[in-house]
Amino acid sequence: MPQIVLVEPEIPPNTGNVARTCAATATPLHLVEPLGFEINDRQLRRAGLDYWPHVPLTRHDDWQRFHDHQRPLGGRLVGLSRHARCSYLEWDYRNDDWLLFGCETKGLSNEVRETCDVLLQIPMPCEAVRSLNLSVAVGIVLFEARRQLKL
Repeated sequence: MPQIVLVEPEIPPNTGNVARTCAATATPLHLVEPLGFEINDRQLRRAGLDYWPHVPLTRHDDWQRFHDHQRPLGGRLVGLSRHARCSYLEWDYRNDDWLLFGCETKGLSNEVRETCDVLLQIPMPCEAVRSLNLSVAVGIVLFEARRQLKL
């Protein structure tokens, strides 16, 4: 099953909503610090409601520690970025993919993007819109991966 990786998320309700999606789909969620909030933040808990005990959650101190954790497990690092050329709809997902999403204000850093096996984008016809809400983007890509994998 693909795993969700939030790299340095900043907004508690977004992370809480992603956690709720991960709980609903039994999808592992990885949070790569630094976080823009405390993990016990009231808004975070409210957005995740009472689903936090059902979230397969792993926290990583920084990108390097996450990568050290991921590398021996294998799988592809699939970064989501508005700078990508390939649409998330054109990608053939695998069960061992790690779906990486950057922080709300900056996206994935150059270091993270360079580490990815592929960069995908969610096409948006309106060029005035720079990005979708983080939790919406995670939901779109995760459910496409699940659809393809018949999960």
